[in-house]
Amino acid sequence: MYWSISTLPFPEYVELGFHSLSGLLWTLLFLFLWHCYRIGSDLPVPGHGGKLKSNSRRSMISRSGVCIGTKCSARSKLSRSDQIAPFISMETAKDEEQGQGYLTPVLSHSLFPAQASAEAKKLYAALQEYAKRYSWVGMGRIHKGLREQVRLNDLSTIQKPHLFFLPDVPSVPFFPRDAHRHDIEVLESNYPAILAEFQAVYQRGIDHKSGWTSLGAKSQAVFPLYSAGVSVAENCRSCPSTYRTLLSLRTFINSNSLGSAGFWLLGPGATLTSSYGPTNTRLRCHLGLQTPALCELVVGGEPQCWSEGHCLLLDDSFLHTISHKGLPESGPRVILNVDLWHPNVAAAERQALDFMFTPDL
Repeated sequence: MYWSISTLPFPEYVELGFHSLSGLLWTLLFLFLWHCYRIGSDLPVPGHGGKLKSNSRRSMISRSGVCIGTKCSARSKLSRSDQIAPFISMETAKDEEQGQGYLTPVLSHSLFPAQASAEAKKLYAALQEYAKRYSWVGMGRIHKGLREQVRLNDLSTIQKPHLFFLPDVPSVPFFPRDAHRHDIEVLESNYPAILAEFQAVYQRGIDHKSGWTSLGAKSQAVFPLYSAGVSVAENCRSCPSTYRTLLSLRTFINSNSLGSAGFWLLGPGATLTSSYGPTNTRLRCHLGLQTPALCELVVGGEPQCWSEGHCLLLDDSFLHTISHKGLPESGPRVILNVDLWHPNVAAAERQALDFMFTPDL
């Protein structure tokens, strides 16, 4: 049997000409673009508590309208300040409570707490200068921390850094080795060379001329290799292997005043009173060199003991106490202290903190 397309039961509108079909496609495209415009115009404007942008009927109802039956008498009540506010805004109070805003752009003209200390204002000015040179992107947590430092200083808590607190950073008194596995393995593998260099400088005598710094009358002394982010050249030349080990670490803080490294001594019978460190953006790594019995470190209420040739990783922004209750003949407790970046501080934040805490040369 012979079949023809004309015998198929197509409706008449299928047999459209090219111009009619083209017009239909352009009409559908226009309707789609108009739909996208209406949807986009009803998105909330950041910084306006969820207020809508468009003047559509739906937007007006959601703002302040009162509808009765099918008639709506709503009218837009946007104030002049709502209409001219910029699209990029400061973090809202709700965002701050939820710990958001790490990648949120921050405007440099926001108000800073008037009761802030002179040091906090100095850091805030340094942050503004950094953002002017580079960018505000990634500075949300630092900006938030500077504003909240005043409130933090008034609280009674187990973690209270006295200089700068970076919010939304997970922390515990003692960190596992995996937090800085590479650097810990480098330090522990160089333990024999580090111990030999300490013994050499210790035998020269503990006095200022030999590079030592005595801290009070509690049998505490420090042989600094880095002090407030600056290398102590003479001491580094006395300990070349230890110095090279420090430079091989990936997260060693050696570019700002928050970082230090050196040999720490604590004599028998000494106890250091409870204190807080300056910031929670760093971790202190203690490599045990000489660890007599009855030496203890308590951080955030958790006690730990040092072990020769092994590292302890701790957050000294928690309340901490150090004691050496051994006999006089047991000798001093000796560790190599190295300040490392907290693993949850991003690269952009580290660069900004290096700029804000530039060491005094």
